[in-house]
Amino acid sequence: MKMQDAMDMARRIRTNIAQVIVGKEEVIDLLLAALLGNGHVLLEDVPGTGKTLLAKALARSMDGSFRRIQFTPDLLPSDLSGINFYNQKSGEFEFRPGPLFTEVLLADEINRATPRTQSSLLECMEERQVTIDGITHELAGTFFVMATQNPIDNQGTFPLPEAQLDRFLMRITMGYPSHQEGIDILERYSSHNPLLELTPAASAKEISEAQQRASEVHVTRDLLGYIVALTEATRKHPEVRLGASPRASGALLRAAKGYAFVQGRDYVVPEDIKAIAVPVLAHRLLLRQGLNLGESREAGIIRQILNEVTVPAEENAKGKQVD
Repeated sequence: MKMQDAMDMARRIRTNIAQVIVGKEEVIDLLLAALLGNGHVLLEDVPGTGKTLLAKALARSMDGSFRRIQFTPDLLPSDLSGINFYNQKSGEFEFRPGPLFTEVLLADEINRATPRTQSSLLECMEERQVTIDGITHELAGTFFVMATQNPIDNQGTFPLPEAQLDRFLMRITMGYPSHQEGIDILERYSSHNPLLELTPAASAKEISEAQQRASEVHVTRDLLGYIVALTEATRKHPEVRLGASPRASGALLRAAKGYAFVQGRDYVVPEDIKAIAVPVLAHRLLLRQGLNLGESREAGIIRQILNEVTVPAEENAKGKQVD
């Protein structure tokens, strides 16, 4: 697949999702950037803002397998990965794969599962594989996790530990619609559900090829320095106890490439990095005791750093491709 063909495919998926999701163009672009950056997404907001609907719209826009798991306190790791069961007819153990063996996985209300079940996602999200009874099973190459959680309701929930949060390329907040968008939602859904009418805009193979093309997006050395400067600044901020790691720098680079690709460019500009800095970095910060006031404070720190760190000259943004 050529670079331009892959970009056209990304636009088709964006248009497809927009038939279901009113407004939220920036949220859709971030979601596609994470997909093309070969990462995973945590959708975090209060109930009723369209988190699950967005995830389903993306899944229907891809001609691949899709599974949804409702996370509950009694969910076990084997309920995700599958089990080896004894087949009495054959007299042998056989592997029965779980819902992780799919291309798009919606983990609904992930913070309602126990830490043991949450941690079972670590290997599959990072390595795209699952080990059961000493045997490693490969997952789909385009395996993409979209997890949702409600940050307000703490009763009966288990907050995701830092190691699990770090596996998500982005944490995206939907936000409430504007007044006009609220009217448009009522009009669009008053007589039918547009989600049921969505048809796939891309195959799993096309997604995989587009991910490869997105990884080839040009990034200059100056912009690499800008990415590193941003993550280093989080470690020096007086309100931050644990800043962004080198892994976060890599995540910022992948997300910036994916975002530039979604915008129809084969090179990254500083605005791409600024656009994805909060979704990529905010959930990776651990604030000092007594200062953790939630995502809004973490996001505020990232925005403050963006204002303080010197931006490279934009005329250098179309330089050589980074090997």
